[in-house]
Formats: sequence, C-alpha cells, structure tokens
Amino acid sequence: MPEPANQLPGLPAQAFAKPDASPDALFYRQPRLVNHIDEGAIAAVTALYRELLPADGDILDLMSSWVSHLPPEICYRSVTGLGMNLRELEANPRLTNRLVQDLNLQPLLPWADGSFDGAGLCVSVQYLQRPVEVFREAARVLRPGAKFIVSFSNRCFPTKAVAIWRALQFPQQQQLVGGYMREAGFQNLSAKSFVPPYGDPLWSVIGTAPAS
Repeated sequence: MPEPANQLPGLPAQAFAKPDASPDALFYRQPRLVNHIDEGAIAAVTALYRELLPADGDILDLMSSWVSHLPPEICYRSVTGLGMNLRELEANPRLTNRLVQDLNLQPLLPWADGSFDGAGLCVSVQYLQRPVEVFREAARVLRPGAKFIVSFSNRCFPTKAVAIWRALQFPQQQQLVGGYMREAGFQNLSAKSFVPPYGDPLWSVIGTAPAS
C-alpha cells in the first residue's frame, strides 16, 4: 500500500503498520452480519447520534456496515454509508447511498465540500493507516459546524489494528483520536465515556467542522 503520509508529528510510518499486511479487501470480502459491540454500547452510540446529528440532515456513516446505530425514530434526508463490503452495506436499511472504498488505499472522499450535516465513525478507527488524511477529508465534506463523532470500544480484529492502537489503552486511545482530529482541523473537541460495570465500554471523541 502507499506509504502513510500526513500523520501525527513524531510518529513514524511503522506506527500504522498491521500484523496482517495482506490487502484489507481480502479480509473484508466475507460479510460479517454481527454486532461488534453489545447492546449497552450500541445504546450509547445511538444516544450520541440522537443528540448530535440533526434530524432531516444529510449524514455520512464512515467505515459503515450492515447497521448504523442511528436512532430509529429520527428521519434523515439521506444517510450515506462508505464501507468495505457491498453485501453488508446492502443489508443496512438506513442507508440511502452506498459506496465500497478502502480508505487505507484511497483516503480521498468522492463528495464535494460541505456535502453533509454530520458524520459518524463507529468502532473502526483502529484500522485506519492514514487517519489524519481521512479525518481531513471528513472535515472537508462536512458543512461548517457539523459534528464528527468517532466512537470505539475495547474490541478489535487485532491482526488488522494498527501498531500504535494495539500499544495503547484507554485513555491514551481517546487522546490519539483527539490528536487525529486536531491535526485534521476539527475544533471544539470533546470526549465522552460509557463504562458500565459489566459489558462493553464505549469511548468517543467529537469534533466540530471548521468554517471553510
């Protein structure tokens, strides 16, 4: 794959290497129609989306799958999902637009500036090898003031998670995602944590798209 570029200052390219260096398309070619976090963590994601994504807006679901965890009672003008497996995207009833794209090979997004009113990236940030480039693109395609919600848990496919992610734990992972956001130009960063006594935790970092 292309040499990672535009990552956090001071981090070498090796920080974004993976134990399994084979093409991600091979790993994701089989659909996985399962939830990757439990019901409590899903409810926490949905609550964030309910609070921060505007009803009747154009929403971007980055690294999407067969479920987007959007609140079922809220209607959006459009929900665009970008993911790695077409069958998973086709199984997602909330999506009005679907695109298969490997962000590690092609971090540039195919939409015009200011196309979306909000975006989410749920439990997949650990797989990005060019996260700052992807986050800059997210900032570009969001309208000024729109929210970008990046959430994650303590689960992952370890052979596909980047080295820096596997070397860290919470809260360092939350700080790392915040670093991606700052480097990409997001403003007014905030962090939220959902840590139940039992079950999956959920951490998030929220940024605001800057004025163009």
